[in-house]
Amino acid sequence: MLEDAPAGWRPLILIVDDSPTHVAFVRQSLERWGCRVQVAATGRQALHLARELGPALILMDVIMPDLNGYQATRKLSRNTITEHIPVVLTSSKSAESDRVWGLRQGAQAYLVKPFSEEELIETVQETLERTAREAQAPVAAGTRQHVPA
Repeated sequence: MLEDAPAGWRPLILIVDDSPTHVAFVRQSLERWGCRVQVAATGRQALHLARELGPALILMDVIMPDLNGYQATRKLSRNTITEHIPVVLTSSKSAESDRVWGLRQGAQAYLVKPFSEEELIETVQETLERTAREAQAPVAAGTRQHVPA
């Protein structure tokens, strides 16, 4: 678990993916690591659950029905209620332009499928730790402070 996390803290991770097989792998990996998990199968469900639950992190597939992962990430990052929630995009799209586009939409990281449990946990841990550090950092002049809801 995270080095500086309070004892007993179990982060809530929202998995957004329409593949039951992929969801099962990610859920099992995260639960083994000590996380609580909630699942959404569409981008629209993800937006609703993010506002309702305020997860510590969202793992968002790119290719989904209704709202794709890029669109959902952009909406999350531009909403004052959800802008502080880090998003890690996951996709079989491995082109550098896909990764760059995802980061431009507000994602903090991009994992190319298939990825290992080790890669998943390492990315989640690094993203949570970086987000925690940034939340503690002094606000630079002219920037907005992200305060978790």
